[in-house]
Amino acid sequence: MNYKIHLEKFEGPLDLLLYLIKKNDIDICDIPIATVTDQYMEYIEMMKMLDLDVVGDFLVMAATLMQIKSRMLLPPDPLAGPETADPRQELVDRLKEYEQFKLVAGELKHKELFRQNLFTRLVDEESLDAIKEDAQEVLVEATLFDLITALSEALKQVPEKKDYQITREVFSVEGKIHELLHLLVENQRLSLMDLFRRARSKDEIVCTFVAVLELTRQKEITVVQHRHFEDIEIVRNAVNEKPAGDHA
Repeated sequence: MNYKIHLEKFEGPLDLLLYLIKKNDIDICDIPIATVTDQYMEYIEMMKMLDLDVVGDFLVMAATLMQIKSRMLLPPDPLAGPETADPRQELVDRLKEYEQFKLVAGELKHKELFRQNLFTRLVDEESLDAIKEDAQEVLVEATLFDLITALSEALKQVPEKKDYQITREVFSVEGKIHELLHLLVENQRLSLMDLFRRARSKDEIVCTFVAVLELTRQKEITVVQHRHFEDIEIVRNAVNEKPAGDHA
């Protein structure tokens, strides 16, 4: 599958570390560096397999984690002061600072969205009812790492084939994009894991995943969750929705 994925907006190395810390319910001040490093490397391998153009940004942090892991295996330096006793401390400080920036950025974004929902003119009752109905359901946008986690789990569930057919099905990203858009005309939402389960091979699962990433980049769809680390749903962006009769 020769399809290079270029992501305009992506989460960085510190985002991945925070994701792993929260996913595993880890105390940020007491990171099990060996476990986190191993999981971090698994995500990098997945990014390499997908040929994501952001892999290079994660390799420096990978080297840092490996260095910290190595230092923790060595006996403590008796000449080092107490402030340098824990090799993880500098990383912990960076993560705490970055987490604070993310919280502030999230609050500012929330305020911006709140102001966008303020109306300075009258709207009809039907529009108000639709707004109230949408407001009852709170969804969070899934991250790149949520998507990679779902892909990894789906690939692990595919049984290894003992018998191979001579003919091989060929899937294209463009074909999967068209298929997803067609499904979204007929369905308001699609479960990402259901799409993976329908796939007949690992190649088709990966092709589906890349199509989802591409549609997300094009802002054709949004990937959401009811809660963090739960099942991912695919929703067509409202501005791009077409009437049911406009099938492509």
